[in-house]
Amino acid sequence: MQTTVKAAHQKELFGHPVGLYILFFTEMWERFSYYGMRAILVLYLITETTDRNPGLGWTNMEALALYGWYTMLVYVASIPGGIIADRMLGQKKAVIVGAILLVIGHSILAIEEMWAFYTGLGFIIAGVGMLKPNISTMVGGLYPKGDIRRDKGFTIFYIGINIGAFLSSLIVGYVGEVYGWHYGFGLAGICMLLGLLQFILGQKYLVGVGDFLGKSTNVEDQEALKRPLNKMEKDRVIVLILSFLMVIVFFGAFEQAGGLMNIYASEKTNRMLMGWEVPASWFQSLNAFFIIVLGAVVANFWANRKLKGKEASSLFKMIVGLIIMGTGFLFMTAATAQFESSGSSAMYWLVLAYMFHTVGELSLSPVSLSFVTKLAPAKYASLMMGLYFATTGFGNKLAGLLGESASHLGEYMVFTGIAIFCILFGLLIRVFLKKLKALTHGAEDNEKRIAH
Repeated sequence: MQTTVKAAHQKELFGHPVGLYILFFTEMWERFSYYGMRAILVLYLITETTDRNPGLGWTNMEALALYGWYTMLVYVASIPGGIIADRMLGQKKAVIVGAILLVIGHSILAIEEMWAFYTGLGFIIAGVGMLKPNISTMVGGLYPKGDIRRDKGFTIFYIGINIGAFLSSLIVGYVGEVYGWHYGFGLAGICMLLGLLQFILGQKYLVGVGDFLGKSTNVEDQEALKRPLNKMEKDRVIVLILSFLMVIVFFGAFEQAGGLMNIYASEKTNRMLMGWEVPASWFQSLNAFFIIVLGAVVANFWANRKLKGKEASSLFKMIVGLIIMGTGFLFMTAATAQFESSGSSAMYWLVLAYMFHTVGELSLSPVSLSFVTKLAPAKYASLMMGLYFATTGFGNKLAGLLGESASHLGEYMVFTGIAIFCILFGLLIRVFLKKLKALTHGAEDNEKRIAH
């Protein structure tokens, strides 16, 4: 992972480079726009055309099919986005291009026409593909090789993502459901514009980070770009790709949040609270809320475990995260059992499920982002991050297929099956942990706080 001298001696705030907070807020607004739109997308699709706030009147299966394809393509687009950054623009310029495309896409969605609906989704897919892998790679570029702060830096960055997701689910969800779906889509576009402006204004804190490697005057950078991968680098790429299998399984389950769990909250959950009905889209904010509250707690737990000399490798954290997240679906099993027996399902089952999903996510998602920046060869830094996000996209598509299967298998069978598979798959990977760690060639050994 390339880190220039300038990048290694940046001004710090709260023990981390100031550039981290520039990326934090840029990603916060990007995620506000994306998750705000995601919170109302399926609900907009399934709402009847004759409703007070008319939607498109699609069936649940049709809506979940589009949701699966859309969320998959959003992340698969990270592969060309990463290639363009590695070979042509560099990460910094790619982020700006992506943000502009997102502003255009969300703005077009505010127009109440079917051509605008599909065109807007297309721009958003392209925009996320350019921005998402490259801004994450830039976070890794803020830290020198071997800096133990990298994992915590990604956790801080991840909290920014989820502040945006939390606020958007409440604000965009409320505006969309109460005032009109297209007002919600438009609001998401305005907030993405704020993210773009904030990133441009913060460039002085990102000097030497995310620049195009091909224009670097650093001899080491040029050699890394030209020479073929050595055995160690190839082994590290192999272990990254193998770790992506966990990512696919994780997000195939986790992304039920925007689809099947979203519909379940809308149609089968008793949402009355002291005489007021909680909007179904608000449950999307629980995951982000728990990340904000528990992010530092989980990060400190793993840091303390590492200091005590106990197993705390990135791969181990990812395994534990997958198992914990899978366990959360047992609460949805309980929810469906309650509905089948009484005709009503309590809200606390969803709250508990989202809490377990969040703890699992905190152990897997920011850690895997950091893991990519530790192991990816410099010449393929953005491409490997793009592949990571593509695997989350495949997970999203899998989530859509699983959600669709509920129409004939039933929610009880789907939720229970997801829980069992995630737990067993995590335990299976645990068996091969030692061999997988050997392929990293000590990438995480001897990590320490680098003095600045």
